[in-house]
Amino acid sequence: MTTVGFIGLGTMGAPMARHILAGLGPDDALVLNDRTDEKARPLMDQGARWAATARELAAGCDLVICMVPAIQHVRQVCEGPDGLLAGLEHPVTLVVCSSVAATDVRELDASLAEASGGLLHVVDAPVSGGQVGAEAGTLSIMVGGADELVAPVLEVLNLTGTALHLGPLGAGEVAKACNQAIVAATITAIAEASVVAERSGLDVAQMFDLLQGGYAGSAVLKDKATRFATKDYSPSGPLWFWVKDLKAYLAEAEATGTDSLVVGPILAAVEGLVEAGRGEADTAVIQEWVEQGRTA
Repeated sequence: MTTVGFIGLGTMGAPMARHILAGLGPDDALVLNDRTDEKARPLMDQGARWAATARELAAGCDLVICMVPAIQHVRQVCEGPDGLLAGLEHPVTLVVCSSVAATDVRELDASLAEASGGLLHVVDAPVSGGQVGAEAGTLSIMVGGADELVAPVLEVLNLTGTALHLGPLGAGEVAKACNQAIVAATITAIAEASVVAERSGLDVAQMFDLLQGGYAGSAVLKDKATRFATKDYSPSGPLWFWVKDLKAYLAEAEATGTDSLVVGPILAAVEGLVEAGRGEADTAVIQEWVEQGRTA
């Protein structure tokens, strides 16, 4: 019997947990935790269990998947009187699906292993595919960690998409940072092109529909085309996530002696939008930055 814990039932976490619950064996169990049980209720109706605290969850789980926004939130899950560390009774693997810097996840593993007397270790497994991929169960999951820890994690994560072990701890986060650099550059290019096309009198939706069938076509264009055409910035993936993601990429680029040609200016634009109060808007809001001429 395997008991899986899942912490963080937001836009990505809730559908991931749903796929895991549907794919677990009859003798397996899924235990949920979030700030309240509101988002957990539909899954509880299907057989998942609720844990009021991370401490309670840790006591009965073999591995715990954590889908929270940033490294400080992961640490909050682990620490304190109601944290994972306080509830450990046997070895547990913490699967960090958050997009954080590779150095942060390595430091987290070292500190948790020391604080738990070796009972708690980390596997990093950030995901790509957005809300659409999470709902469909088609996420790409980039996994880093020790072989003996990763094997059972892959079995669970493959219920939510395709999980691939890329190397030692931190490898998944490096891959996700590269993914985010590509996504950010693509979204920014599409945003800029939409402004140029509109100002030239083109029907932006029609143009993007045509381009999707050519070399410029991509999953990003398919997902974002309507948003750019209608200027819909209602959040799917909040822009402020990009600040930490792009900083993580630049840190890895610096560590490897690689000059970044595009990510620095994009990060500056994102930080400007966040400072202007647009951080909770969808990443498509980068179009607004271009329209207002703030790239100069």
